[in-house]
Amino acid sequence: MPTSQLRKNIFALIIAGLSIFAVSMQYILMLQNRTENIMESSIRFFSYFTILTNSMVAWFFISTLINKNLNSSKLTAVTVYITIVGLVYQLVLRQLWKPSGMQYLVDECLHSIVPLLVIIFWSLYSKNMLTPYRRITKWLLYPFLYFLFILARGSISGFYPYPFIDVSTIGYEKTMLNALLVLLLFIAIAVIFLFIGKKLIKR
Repeated sequence: MPTSQLRKNIFALIIAGLSIFAVSMQYILMLQNRTENIMESSIRFFSYFTILTNSMVAWFFISTLINKNLNSSKLTAVTVYITIVGLVYQLVLRQLWKPSGMQYLVDECLHSIVPLLVIIFWSLYSKNMLTPYRRITKWLLYPFLYFLFILARGSISGFYPYPFIDVSTIGYEKTMLNALLVLLLFIAIAVIFLFIGKKLIKR
């Protein structure tokens, strides 16, 4: 195996391993501190966009290692999703709580380390990407379905994973406005990555 391919595989393995570790450890910590039954706690755990997206990152990089075929378009989509996870946390959620110990380590892995590593991986290995801008509309399906799920389940359970979409506290009007702002952020980040990707091709 060429040295460059070996380095890429090792990098992908590190990202997948960190994502699996962080999601698994977060689940364990959640179980240790749960106030609901295991079923409800587990549903709430997987109601977080952070958890779903880090799980997606793990699945993508593991499948890349198994299939030995890097799909640049899918890599860019995953990079956009995990970048949103990092940005929203840093800009909106970080100041809301101060974790410590293992929770701090897991928190940083989920919201800072994994997003940064994925972005670096993308910058190194997506240079043959020719993804059209119209692909962004398909990429928005995931966050759109996620938002619908959160609203539907929240109306039944009263649980909303993030304060900026907590209908019970801020109401539907504010929730929809916040969702629109996040949607615009998604589109902007996606456009930026595609633009940079096309520039990388020309080098």
